[in-house]
Amino acid sequence: MAPSVLPSPRPVVVFDGDCGICTKLAGVITSYLRPPAAVEPWQRLDLAAYGLDAQICTEALQYVDADGRVYAAELAVAQLLKASRPWFRPAGYVIALPGVRSVAGVVYRWVARNRQSLPGGTPACAMPPAKQPEK
Repeated sequence: MAPSVLPSPRPVVVFDGDCGICTKLAGVITSYLRPPAAVEPWQRLDLAAYGLDAQICTEALQYVDADGRVYAAELAVAQLLKASRPWFRPAGYVIALPGVRSVAGVVYRWVARNRQSLPGGTPACAMPPAKQPEK
């Protein structure tokens, strides 16, 4: 059994460690965005302690802030960017705007449904049909 990372007082970015694209993007987060957050695959976390479960972590990126609020999908991206290096923060605020958020949600869901077909994707990136986000 893999070690389980328990909640910390700092935020955590939770990604799907079985997905090659998600793992690659987690590296981008730690290398370039550098948020003051842990960046962990959900498979290594005590999900219940964060108020999460495996299904929602397979479906979308999760961002749990220091107060325990959970953001998913495009809102997780927005929160992550807002907490990152100063020049990335405006993008987070823009993504969170009502009209932009709708478009960002459509793009996020399309990428999530098709991640196994994107560059860097593998069959392990595919979500079972029952777990694919709604269109």
